[in-house]
Amino acid sequence: MNTVLSRANSLFAFSLSVMAVLTFGCFITTAFKDRRVPVDIRVSRVLLKNVDDFTGPRERSDLGFPHLQPIFDWNVKQLFIYLSAEYATKANSLNQVVLWDKILLRGENAKLNLRDMKSKYFFFDDGNGLRSNKNITLTLSWNVVPNAGILPLVVGSGHVSLPFPESYENTRSY
Repeated sequence: MNTVLSRANSLFAFSLSVMAVLTFGCFITTAFKDRRVPVDIRVSRVLLKNVDDFTGPRERSDLGFPHLQPIFDWNVKQLFIYLSAEYATKANSLNQVVLWDKILLRGENAKLNLRDMKSKYFFFDDGNGLRSNKNITLTLSWNVVPNAGILPLVVGSGHVSLPFPESYENTRSY
């Protein structure tokens, strides 16, 4: 005859096994889903400043992003969205800088259309590699945070390349 503890242990082990199988089922149903959507990024104005401190004003621009609702399914808890700039300089063949990010939870408005906004992070180079740089590429990417499964990094299917000015702006730094 089994004791109460023995029966409780068997019930707990069986429940744990069922939960593991269900979690794996949740993961496998969305593991191979393509989570890319078309991206349209526009830059209204590029302003290049030569400042020595980090207290200067950050310029405003318009950021129009895609409707991200198709990415959300029953296994997506949130999206970590970020806009990054990639460029090459004489010192480094690849430089990547995150300019803006946002956490988008399930149930929030997934249509992002941001107007007249500032860059969230400063875009600084370790030299003068931004001046006269003809190929700064802006890319929108996101991490899908699932309820169960892997954490995929998805790069949007669109990007924009833009040149930076030849000279610095003569504006005050506040």
